[in-house]
Amino acid sequence: MHYNNVCEGRFVKRLNRFVAVVEIDGVETQCHVKNTARCKELFLPGARVFLEDCIENKSRKTRYDVIAVYKGQTLVNIDSQAPNKVVGEYMEHIFPDLVFYRPETKYKNSRFDFYVETPEKKIFLEVKGVTLEEDGIVRFPDAPTERGVKHIKELIACRKEGYEAYIVFVIQMKGAWKFMPNDRTHPQFGEALREAEKAGVHILCFDCMIKPDSMEISEKIPYNFIV
Repeated sequence: MHYNNVCEGRFVKRLNRFVAVVEIDGVETQCHVKNTARCKELFLPGARVFLEDCIENKSRKTRYDVIAVYKGQTLVNIDSQAPNKVVGEYMEHIFPDLVFYRPETKYKNSRFDFYVETPEKKIFLEVKGVTLEEDGIVRFPDAPTERGVKHIKELIACRKEGYEAYIVFVIQMKGAWKFMPNDRTHPQFGEALREAEKAGVHILCFDCMIKPDSMEISEKIPYNFIV
């Protein structure tokens, strides 16, 4: 996936979940943050950030979207909408015999990111974007997520009803070598993920090639659920 009209700035401070102050061409400017998670290890004063200039959208309150930030030498995409987009682009690689897929599909009381069909299988698939990294290990979530636990339990229920079920963790950076659930931050999420694996839910983790104006899935990385 690609962004248009990308420019660079320096992070100043975050005002709330949705808005940050970024210095662009020497001017401190309020910008929309495309990720409501904490990302406190990324949004440090002076960090290099990249923004999409949305000047053509006259209905916006802010002109710019913050889409990526450098953590040391690693460029991290922080756009929470990007993981679903790149999974959609990559779907034929995940399912070589893909017949079709449909985003945002409701099933009973659940809404999943994708419904997928192959000649022999009907599949529900949920996507999670990962931006939290430490010493090459990436973890999810970076804050407690009851919604994430609910999604996993709903996938387990689908599996019991005969559907295939997948959770795809999209690591929004390159250089990580292992994924683990963030048991320290939300142990219930880790417990649900382990329960899902035992129930036959497929778990996939992919890292991504990140550029200031693009993100695309690169390769699969291993996961480890041992506490």
